[in-house]
Amino acid sequence: MAQAPVESIPTDDAQRKPEKGIGLCLSGGGYRAMVFHLGAIWRLYEAGLLGALQRISSVSGGSITAGLLALKWKDLSFEPTQLQTDFVPQVVIPIRSLASETVDKDAVLLGLVLPGRISDRVASAYEQHLFGSATLQDLPDSPRFVINATNVQSGALWRFMKPYMRDYRVGEIRNPTVSLATAVAASSAFPPILSPVEMRLDPDAFTRSSGLDLHHKPFTNKVVLSDGGVYDNLGLETVWKRYDTVLVSDGGGKMQAEEEPKTDWARHSYRILDLIDNQVRSLRKRQVIDSFTSGIRKGTYWGIRTDISNYGLNDALPCSLQRTMELAELPTRLKRLDEGTQERLINWGYAVCDAALRKHVNPAVAKPASFPYPNTGV
Repeated sequence: MAQAPVESIPTDDAQRKPEKGIGLCLSGGGYRAMVFHLGAIWRLYEAGLLGALQRISSVSGGSITAGLLALKWKDLSFEPTQLQTDFVPQVVIPIRSLASETVDKDAVLLGLVLPGRISDRVASAYEQHLFGSATLQDLPDSPRFVINATNVQSGALWRFMKPYMRDYRVGEIRNPTVSLATAVAASSAFPPILSPVEMRLDPDAFTRSSGLDLHHKPFTNKVVLSDGGVYDNLGLETVWKRYDTVLVSDGGGKMQAEEEPKTDWARHSYRILDLIDNQVRSLRKRQVIDSFTSGIRKGTYWGIRTDISNYGLNDALPCSLQRTMELAELPTRLKRLDEGTQERLINWGYAVCDAALRKHVNPAVAKPASFPYPNTGV
């Protein structure tokens, strides 16, 4: 029997079965993933599936896209014929505008010469370009959006949601008013440059006895958070444990080969950590796919490194593996992407999501007429 890609925690109900419903998981991967997921969501909207989701769980670059989608959810009609009049102007154009700005380099440079954390400057950029003064209380009640970060102190997942934010070991705070920009900055604080995000909290704000073993100071008055992908690179856990149908969009990267690895302790240690991280990501991906194959869950996986021909569809949109692998090799950065690269990433996310949906979820979904940006391709 295939091994599930998520681990049980002491507070899980071992007898609880997944309930009927569909959840979407959006991986990390910087701007590369942010824009790739935009194409996948475009296809889900067009296919009439986006509005049917019960949960959207995200980490890192995926949380940037998910955060704006959540904020604009109330303004979307979910009518495929209205896609160009609501989804594109409300979600696509603002995300593309952010993708035209370099955030990480500026945050680092300013962080070196001015007071304040690098992560605070990233949060300010998100606030300026996407979220304004919105807080977690501006998210919709349904579907449930879960923005995931990693608690460096407890080693557990820290979940930002409208009803509460929590770490099963530390506890929960109900109806949090944390800014959406801060939550997304924590989720996308990829180490070592953009991590950590520190939040000062009121211990009395925690629900009494809501944590397992760390429900006390200093864990309840200061939380140190890093990228959600450190704990769960696909944003799987909160969907997998809840629903019977799981859609996974993976815009994550892969460690590159090095002819001459650095031998000084700092850079060599970083390389070794990359190796470990790469193996964990690869294992989780295999476990997800094996779980679908064995029937543990319904759903499908598509990734930026997927060969679209593997779906075996004769009418999939034309996507050369050589061209899509060029997109997969883009660095995991919050660095400006030119318009052509943005359009290729959107087209690729759209095309591979379409193939996965029609092969493994609903063969009755109509084949798309073309890419979102037909003159660009992939």
